[in-house]
Amino acid sequence: MKIAWNKNVKAKRQPVVAPLKPRLPFGTEVGENEDGKDGSRESEASCPGSRPPDSAQSLQDQGNKLAEEGKYHEALSKWEASLSLIPDNAIVHEQKAQVLLELGDTWRALTAATRATEVEPSWPEAWVTLGRAQLNFGEPDKSIESFDRALAIKPDYSDAKADRETASRLVRKRGQLHSSGDLSANKRRFTVGGNSEKEKESKDEEA
Repeated sequence: MKIAWNKNVKAKRQPVVAPLKPRLPFGTEVGENEDGKDGSRESEASCPGSRPPDSAQSLQDQGNKLAEEGKYHEALSKWEASLSLIPDNAIVHEQKAQVLLELGDTWRALTAATRATEVEPSWPEAWVTLGRAQLNFGEPDKSIESFDRALAIKPDYSDAKADRETASRLVRKRGQLHSSGDLSANKRRFTVGGNSEKEKESKDEEA
C-alpha cells in the first residue's frame, strides 16, 4: 500500500509587516526602549505556556517527517499531540489510519479512517483508506461501499477502482466457499490472504 503524507495541504501563513517607527527627536532613548520591547517579546516567545497559532500544524509536519523516515510510533505521538489542539483535522486522522494499517493495528486504523470521513465526507482519499481498513478487518462488503463512495466523488480514481476489484474478488470467493459448503454459514468475516484453499486440499488428501 502506497502511503502519501500531507495530501494537497499547504500551511497558509499571513505576511508579517513591521510597523513604521515615528521620527522622534529621542533617538537613543527610543532605541533603548525598542530593544527592551524586543527582549520582552523574545522572553514571551520562549515561555513554555505561550504557543504560536500554528503549533498544531508544526506538530503535524513533524509527524509527517517521522512517518517518511519510517518512525511510525513517533509520528503517531506527534499527530496525537496535533489532534489535541485541533481535533477535527481529517488529514491527520487519515494519515494515522495509514500508519496504523502499516503497524497492523487494524481496529484503530478503522476508527481513525472513520473519523476522517466524518470530518471530510467529500474527501475521496479518506473513503479509500477507510475501505482498506475495512478490507483488512475482514469486511469486504463494507469496503466496497466505501470504495463506491470514493468513486462517486472522484470517478477516475484508479486506486479506488483497483481496491474495489480486490474486495469484489474476495466477496465472490467467499460466495463460492459458501455454496460448496467449505465455509461455515455462521462465519461472517473473510480474512484477506486466508488459507482456505490449502485447508481444502489437506482435507482431500486425508480422505
